[in-house]
Parts: sequence; C-alpha cells; structure tokens
Amino acid sequence: MEYVEIFDTTLRDGEQVPGCKLDAVTKLTIAEQLDQLGVDVLEAGFPISSPGDFKAVEDISKLVKNARVCGLTRAVKKDIEVAAEALKTAKRARIHTGIGTSESHMRFKFNATPEQILERAIAAVTYAKSFVEDVEFYAEDAGRTDNEFLSKVCEAVIKAGATVLNIPDTTGYCLPYEYGAKMKYLKENVTGIHKATLSCHCHNDLGLATANSIAGVQHGARQIECTINGIGERAGNTSLEEVVMILRQHPTLNLDTRIQSQQLFGISQLVSESMAMPVQPNKAIVGANAFAHSSGIHQDGVIKKRETYEIINPTDVGVTESSIILTARSGRAALAYRAKNIGYELDKLQLDKVYQQFLVVADQQKEIGDEDLPKIIEASKI
Repeated sequence: MEYVEIFDTTLRDGEQVPGCKLDAVTKLTIAEQLDQLGVDVLEAGFPISSPGDFKAVEDISKLVKNARVCGLTRAVKKDIEVAAEALKTAKRARIHTGIGTSESHMRFKFNATPEQILERAIAAVTYAKSFVEDVEFYAEDAGRTDNEFLSKVCEAVIKAGATVLNIPDTTGYCLPYEYGAKMKYLKENVTGIHKATLSCHCHNDLGLATANSIAGVQHGARQIECTINGIGERAGNTSLEEVVMILRQHPTLNLDTRIQSQQLFGISQLVSESMAMPVQPNKAIVGANAFAHSSGIHQDGVIKKRETYEIINPTDVGVTESSIILTARSGRAALAYRAKNIGYELDKLQLDKVYQQFLVVADQQKEIGDEDLPKIIEASKI
C-alpha cells in the first residue's frame, strides 16, 4: 500500500470564493480540525496578499502540530521573503512558489519568452530554498502546457531544489486520460523526477476535478491538492472527501491516505457553516442525500442489506446512519420499517390498510415524517 499525501487548500484556494472570507478565529478553528483530520499539508494562505493573510499563516504555523504548513507565493522575491517570515514558527514549513507555463500565460499574462519563464522559475525555487528545505513549485496552467516544455521546466526546478512539482489543471480543461498521460510523460521524461513528488491540483470547471486527480495518482502522482466540499475558484477544486473515499473504496489501486475519514462529515459542516456555502444535497460523501433512500426498490434492498445500494458505510465518514425517506415512491417495506422505529409493529393485513392511507397522504405531501405516521395509522382504523 502506497500513501497519497493530501494537500488541503481550503484556507487558501477555498477562501478565494466571493463571500467566503473567514475571520481569524474561524481560520484557526478550521486549521486545527484539518490537522486532526490528518491532512499532510495545510496551505494556510497567501502571505503577501494582505496583512490578515500574513497573520493567519503566522498563527496557523504556531498552532498546527502534525501537518506541514504551506504559504503560497508568486515567482517574486518579496513574496518569498514575506512567506518565509510568516512560516518561521512552523514545525515543518513549505513555500509554494511558481509561474505560468502555458503559451497563453507566457504570452498574455507575462509577455515573456519561454526562456525568461524558465529563468524566473529557477530563480524563485533557488531563493525559496534559501529559507526552507521543502519547496513546492507550481507550473500554472500545466494542463494546457506543451509537455516537452513542461518537462524542461520540471527538470530545471528539481535541480534548483524543488521537492514537489505541482501540475495544475488550472482551468479544469483536461480530460482524465489527458491529465493521466501528462503525469506519465513527466515520470518517464524528466531527469531526476525520483527526487520530487508529483502533485495534482485540478479545478472543476467541467466537473472533472476528482476524476483528473485520480487519473493523476494512477500515473505516478503522490499528492492531491484539494478542499473540503470542493470549494474554490469558479466551479471549485478537487473535493477532499471524494478522492479520499475513492482511494479507500478501491483497494486494487493499492493507494490510500492518512485521513481519519470518520471526521469528514463534521468538518464538511464546519466549513459549510463558516463560509456560508451550503453543501448541495446530492453532493457525494457529505451531501444530505448521500445516504438517503426514497425509492421503494432501493429502500427494500437497503433494509434487507445495506450494501445492496450503499458502497460506503455512512459511519465511515461520520454519518450516523442511512436515511429511509417516506414519499409516494416508498413501498410497504419502508413504511413498516419507519413505523417500527416509532413503536408500531404492523402485521401484513395491518400494513396493507395503513399503506393505502399512507399513499393518499403521501400524494399530497413531499415527504412523510414521524409526526405524520400515528395519524395515518389511526386513520386506517386498524
């Protein structure tokens, strides 16, 4: 079994979502919970961006006991100096520096030649290395970067001292096979690649962030950059809870993480409430409906044996139990199950009578609650 490191950027990339700015106390609360969750790297912020971000990275560096604490920079000397200052009390500090490498970024963002981009990349890593041992380099928009040039950049920054190579699909454009092939290409063509960890940083513009990250680790990456609930710029980032449980549910991949999965639902709620970002009910793993069943066929199967329709035990992610939701689509098995939970043991004849009354009420309401059942049973005159 090999371990994939989890690089959590909820407090950096996640907080860039409009309206999701956190106060200092809440940031520390979430950072502490992430540390207990078992993330390997905690990206605490972008220190030069504001005094508040600097203070947050500084405070989180003092607080975190287990994870490496990371600060983001551009390939700019002042950025790197400020990040190093903010991280100086961290038990294990990482500076995350980099520059855009795609033709689009080089031409329109930096107005620079490939040679100039390469020089800036080497200079940034070299300077960051003078402050900390652990330096991660990001090749922004690597998803749309020519593989040959990307390999050249990766090789150069490894020689300069980079310990992690972040290969971002910044715009969420890649298809999983393309992103996986890019990782494979780097593994096979970059001299010295064994000295650095390849990292996936995928955005969700086309809904492929999780799939791309899994494709990345299948082809040699050993770090995934992600956020709680998949929050982040535009359509969001790779969802931490999704990649963790995918790896755990597929032992044939021979990959796992150190995440304490029983804490996932709790930290999902904490982040959702703190950032005022509701989790969609049908969100995988942590959504309100992730373990809820309203179809009669599904309910009957789950009641007989949970695994018929659930590949994850809800308790494995911190959810107390599966939910049997009574609607007009529910069958007799679900009605009997819910009635028994509130103290009514119905035989077959009684159940048939109650079920007819149940359907009348269920057609008028979206959902039947426990408070409705005694009235329905009494109205059936059993």
